[in-house]
Amino acid sequence: MCRGVRQTVLATVTVAATVAACSQTVTGAAQRADSDVADATRSYGYVDDRCGLLDDSSVQETLDAAEVTRPYSGAVCQYILARRSSAGAASTIDVTFSWFETGDLERERRLADARGAVLTDLVVERHQGFSARRDTTGAACSVTAAAGTGVLSWWVQIRGQKTGDPCAEAEKLMSATLQSDL
Repeated sequence: MCRGVRQTVLATVTVAATVAACSQTVTGAAQRADSDVADATRSYGYVDDRCGLLDDSSVQETLDAAEVTRPYSGAVCQYILARRSSAGAASTIDVTFSWFETGDLERERRLADARGAVLTDLVVERHQGFSARRDTTGAACSVTAAAGTGVLSWWVQIRGQKTGDPCAEAEKLMSATLQSDL
């Protein structure tokens, strides 16, 4: 009987000591962990007939377009997409992808601000970034995010319209690009 009591007391003391030693109060607010560069040598440029890791059909599907044309590929990739609304109205969407291999997110932010864009900080697929809305010749917005050793940007403009949400469209393209990187 004495042995059973000793084991119980020993177990109770061990548990109490462990709880006291391992518990602590931490002040502050939880912070999201920033991921390191997944692959610092990752190329987001034009390769294998894809821009930003996306082929033309992925861009077309992401923006729910009926047609896609890529008139230029190289240092940047340009697209012209045709889309019809549920009411049957046609719209043309201009899209540009760019990757600056040694770019800097803060430099891009300063340039967008200097051009009068409305900036909004955001996180896309765990990558720091921002959107820059500037409606000059149509509803237009770019989303820029840090990736690899540089920065990626998707710019979307809905021709001739001052309404619509080109920032959401650009963010969808950025998300698809960064998901392709996983």
